[in-house]
Amino acid sequence: MTDQAAAVLLVVLILEIKHFFADYPLQSTWMVENKGTWGHPAGAVHALVHAVLTSLAFLVITPTLFVGLAIIAGEFVIHYHIDVAKEHLVRRFKVTSMDGKFWVLLGLDQLAHHLTYLAIAAVLLVTST
Repeated sequence: MTDQAAAVLLVVLILEIKHFFADYPLQSTWMVENKGTWGHPAGAVHALVHAVLTSLAFLVITPTLFVGLAIIAGEFVIHYHIDVAKEHLVRRFKVTSMDGKFWVLLGLDQLAHHLTYLAIAAVLLVTST
């Protein structure tokens, strides 16, 4: 395995572990109950936690200041809107965790987040060479 491949895998690992902590232990009831309301500060705080913790990946592949700030800003905006969209659809379809459609929406939400992490790793790789 090349050093670059190992670095990218380590970045993805860091982002996946970050996702767990930001979405579960660090996400408060206030965030869960309100992050689906566009403009509510709870969603912004939750997305900000994700964005700030994303910078841990920079310990492995250090971006330029501009690229690093762009990644953090992009993660904030994308994470925020993925969460709002999922919550909007949950409310629109009036589904709960007892409905199959809820789990499809949650799965799509999580897939979108994880694809974002792959994109972050790709940006770090491409801009580091």
